[in-house]
Amino acid sequence: MKIMKHLTIAMLGMIISMPFFVNGQVKGSSTNGAISIFGTSTLHDWEMTSSQGRCEATMIVTGDKLTSVAALVFNITSETLKSSKGSIMDRISYKALKTADNPTISFVLVSSTLNAIDATTYQFKGTGNLTIAGTKKLTDLVATIKYNAAEKSFTSTGSKVLKMTEYNMEPPSFAFGAMKTGDEIKISFNLKIK
Repeated sequence: MKIMKHLTIAMLGMIISMPFFVNGQVKGSSTNGAISIFGTSTLHDWEMTSSQGRCEATMIVTGDKLTSVAALVFNITSETLKSSKGSIMDRISYKALKTADNPTISFVLVSSTLNAIDATTYQFKGTGNLTIAGTKKLTDLVATIKYNAAEKSFTSTGSKVLKMTEYNMEPPSFAFGAMKTGDEIKISFNLKIK
């Protein structure tokens, strides 16, 4: 009788705890997120890149399906961005980014939706506070998230087009204004969160 009682209690405990194994939060982070910023100028197109983006996220997983993104915070130190055109471009970009007073670019998720594209790929639509050069603005972000259930990892890729002047940045120029960058830039990212 005692064995039956213990077996019943053990079975009941397993049944009660099953939802926690089936549905759960997966907290992950990334310290080597790849970021590229693309722009134009009167002289040539330009690009700045960094592989030092840091991200922390909380994903909600049901079985082997990603069902929502509960939280997401992304940060990058602006001066880790380096130009393919050399240190002069870096210096004028850091001045435009106001890195002396605002060393970090960040995105903090406020709300999001997730739609399945296939068994492992999802379209993420989020709204969050994007802070660049000390100016914070609520902005939308669209990305693709691929979920690897075996290693509990998420790979997110996407891009965002914006204008520097929206963030109170003056588009960089040099050579006494002979070379000016365009106002519009595209930020692309590739993050593996695990």
